[in-house]
Order: sequence, then structure tokens, then C-alpha cells
Amino acid sequence: MSMQSVASPVYSFTPPRRNSLTHIPGDEGWPFIGKTLEVLADPKGQVERQSKKYGLVYRSHLFGETSLVLLGPEANELVLFDQAKQFSSTLGWGRILGLLFPRGLMLLDFEEHRVHRRALSVAFKSGPMKSYLGELDTGIAARVAQWKAKPGPMLFYPAMKQLTLDLAATSFLGAGIGPEVDEITDAFVDMVAASVAVIRKPLPGTPMARGVKGRKRIVAYFSEQIPLRRARGGGDDLFSQLCHATHEDGALLSTQDIVDHMSFLMMAAHDTLTSSLTSFVGELAAHPEWQQKLRGEVASLDLAADAPMNFDHLEAMKLTEMAFKEALRLKPPVPSMPRRSIKDFTFKGYAIPAGSMVGINPLFTHHMPDIWPEPEKFDPLRFTDEAQRHRHRFAWVPYGGGAHMCLGLHFAYMQAKCFARHFLQNLEVSLEPGYKPDWQIWPIPKPRDGLRVVLKAV
Repeated sequence: MSMQSVASPVYSFTPPRRNSLTHIPGDEGWPFIGKTLEVLADPKGQVERQSKKYGLVYRSHLFGETSLVLLGPEANELVLFDQAKQFSSTLGWGRILGLLFPRGLMLLDFEEHRVHRRALSVAFKSGPMKSYLGELDTGIAARVAQWKAKPGPMLFYPAMKQLTLDLAATSFLGAGIGPEVDEITDAFVDMVAASVAVIRKPLPGTPMARGVKGRKRIVAYFSEQIPLRRARGGGDDLFSQLCHATHEDGALLSTQDIVDHMSFLMMAAHDTLTSSLTSFVGELAAHPEWQQKLRGEVASLDLAADAPMNFDHLEAMKLTEMAFKEALRLKPPVPSMPRRSIKDFTFKGYAIPAGSMVGINPLFTHHMPDIWPEPEKFDPLRFTDEAQRHRHRFAWVPYGGGAHMCLGLHFAYMQAKCFARHFLQNLEVSLEPGYKPDWQIWPIPKPRDGLRVVLKAV
């Protein structure tokens, strides 16, 4: 099968006329700005208020367009599982990520997405994953040792952001990439900042302008390095793996494909993991009883301080995985997920025309009290095998689902457990008395004040 034959078709669509959606209850808010400012100010409260008033399907107006919000596990299954291939991720995410991360895996649809995902999956097989674990283990141990040497108050989010960026660079690009590593990581930081900037055009002096400049640097670097990596052969880092990955017809990925996929994967690997690990540590700081339980699990691994981790150790960290999952429930790294319908469809009795912008909301689903009793409570026991058996399979979707399920989810678990091992083996974390972190939830959750914690050596 040639790659030409699987290119995503170019869907021509016209957003449906406003009167074709008025049978769906809702409130589009102010002219032009609609409900955008309300959503940005309080995404969780806004969707909960709207759903209480209008139900699990309602009409809104966000970012310049009438949009439909579909809520709950059944909506998640409809849109993410997408058995009828009626929702385009390309046309959903494109207006947000298309300028800086074009043709990343999340921005491809259907057969083209399947073919590229299969080619990229080689980088997440056992051999490369063992190499990534080695790099994570070494990098995390060294950084935790630095924190242990200077205990006391710290802002955790920026420290974690720097760590995940450094880990992504070494795991994905290789430990010996040379002095340009700082320039490359700075370019990624600018691209990520621009992807969530309010001003979407690269006007001089704006984050978007810096992001576009950063992308040019990234494109130049990868384009120059690809033939060198191919000539050199070998290499267990993700970049080297992709340089030698092939499609089903045996053809190597094109230079442009590798550039686009590396840019997207680097962004996804460090930004969402920064958010997830920060919320995980924040919950442990706020719940010392669970911190002690996880520390006990780490101790039961019987690992000396300088002993490397392996897959068996990761598999044994059941409680840690449950606690990490609960942190992801409370603050999913991607709180809402957009798609555009490319076919007419029906949901909850409402006929919805092709061309409609639709969004699902993991943040809402993860706090539905009929699924999650006391939804604001941190309770890792929600993720025992028994508890999970009795829930809708799309009730917990921090990694998406269906064909677009996050390709790197096992990498995320691996990094979280490796981090928990070194962190809990060496440090105790707490919050100052009376301190309550202030979180910005959209577009990716992060503490507005950096998350002030107190570290103590153990």
C-alpha cells in the first residue's frame, strides 16, 4: 500500500447554519466572544453550570464558533471510539495546534492515522522502552539528589517542568546530542507556550511569533540530523528509532513526517507529564497518609539507593499506579477534546449536522458524582481492579480512547513510577499550613503560583 493511497482526504465543510442547531438547548453568550471568557475563567464550574441547566448535550459559542458540548461516558465513547468514522481530529485540533505542530499524530485521521501510528509504535516497543527507562532512572535520580541536598520550600511546577523537558531530550533525542540541546529545548518551550497563547497570529513580540521561530529551529535541526542518524545506524532513543522506522510498504518515514512527529511527541511528552506529575505530588503533599503508603510500597521493592529499576519493579508498584490514576482523574492533562463531525449523526435524541464543532469533556466526566462518589476527594482505591470492573469503560479518559488513545501512555506510567520511586525514597513533601494551591485548569492544568511545597530529606 503506497503512502499516497492513505493520505487523509481533504474534507470541505461549512459550519452549519446557526438555525440548524437551535433545536439543541444552550446559551451562546455575548456576540463574537460568546462563552469563551467564561470557559477560560472557570472551565470546570462553567460546564457544570451549563449541564445542570441544559443537560448532557448543549449548544455554546467558543473561540468564534457555535459549538456543541457532549458530556458523560456515552459521549466519550461515541466521539473517541468513533466506530462510524464520523469525527475528524484533524479538523478539531487543527485550529489550536496546526500552526506549530502540523501533522502530529493527534492531527491525523482514520487510515492515514492508523498507518502513521503503526510506524511510530516501533519506538514504544520493549527494547527502546528499556533504554528510555535507563535514561529516566539516571536523570531522575540525579535531579532528586540535587533537591535532597537543598531541602526546604520550593516551587514544584517549574522544577518539574525543567526535569520533564530534560528527560524528554535525553530519552527522545539521545544522551549525546551535544551543546545544541539547550537551544533545542528552548525552542520547544517557545512552541508549547505559543500553542496555548490567546493571540493566534505570529505578530511581532507575541508568544506565537516566538513559537513560529522556535519551530523553524526545530525543523532545521531535525532535517539536518535525520541523514546523519540513518548513516550512523543503531540508537535506542526515540529519534533514532523513527529515523529507521518504516511504513507497511517498507518505505522509510519521510523527513517531514519525522520532523512533525518528533515535534508533536516532544511537546506531548513533557507538557502533559509536567502537569500530571505536579498534580500527583500536590495530592501526596496534601494527603500524607497516602504518601506513607506509597513510600512503603517503594521500600518493599528492596532497591538500594543507586540500584537501577527494571520492568518488574514497575509492575510491582500497584498502589503508585492507582494514586497516579486518581491524580489524573482529578486534573486530567487534557480537560476537553475537540472534534468536527464530518457526517450527520444523532446523540441523546438530537440530530446534529455534518460540519458541527463538537467537544467532549473528560474533566466533567471525571467529577460526575453518580460515577465517582465524593468526586473532589482524593481516593486511589477507586482504581482497584474490582472498582474498575463496575464502571463504564469511557468514564476515565485522561489519555483519550479508541484509535487516538495516547501512544505514549506506557511511557507516562513508566516515568511516573520511576519518579515516585526516587522521590519517595529520598524526600518527604508537604504543604505549608493553611496553603491551598490555585490551579489554572485550561488548556493544560498547572498551578498559577507554581505549587509551593516543602521538601524534607528522609
